[in-house]
Formats: sequence, structure tokens, C-alpha cells
Amino acid sequence: MRGRHPFSELTKGFSPERRRRIEETEAKLLAEMPLHELRRARALTQEELAQMLKVNQPTISKLEEGTDMYISNLRSYIEAVGGKLRIVADFPEGEIAITNFADVGEGEGTQRQ
Repeated sequence: MRGRHPFSELTKGFSPERRRRIEETEAKLLAEMPLHELRRARALTQEELAQMLKVNQPTISKLEEGTDMYISNLRSYIEAVGGKLRIVADFPEGEIAITNFADVGEGEGTQRQ
């Protein structure tokens, strides 16, 4: 095919410094991801995730679009896509994991929006 080349071929002539910057950018993009992209990266539809969480599909849509939600709902979402939720505060001196929320909702019904 004309005009199409593997990424490795396109970056073959890049300096080590430029390659390092690209790798850092890639790592940052993978480390920061909106919920809908996380769900898609895990190859799940909103409907599939809704069934796993025993809610309806519009609830998943609201969770993905919202910026203010219960931590228990966020935890359920993250666990349903195969992860574990950690709350971390980022300070100039380093990161601090906040543990107050570690057991919230465990052993009791979690609230659904």
C-alpha cells in the first residue's frame, strides 16, 4: 500500500532523546485515561458493563460522562473492568495513598446512580 508504513519504520531515524520523549508521552497517555476509554481498552461495551454491575446502560453512560460520583460507584466500575481503585494524593514531595476509602462499600450494598 502506498503511503502506509509501520510506526517502527517511521521512527527509525529518531534520536535516542526523541525516542525517550515519545516513550514518556506514551506512558503518560496510558497512565491517564477517561472511564469510557478504559472500558473500551478492556473490550467492553456499556451494555456488557451494565450487566456486570446490575444497572442499566444509561447509568454507565452517566458514570462515564460525570465528574462527580460516589467513590463506591467508581470502585465498582473499576473492579468490573478488572482493576482495583486506589485514591492517591500527588504532592511535590511524592504521592500519598489515601486509605480512608479502601473498605468503603465492601460488605455492604454500594449505591448506584
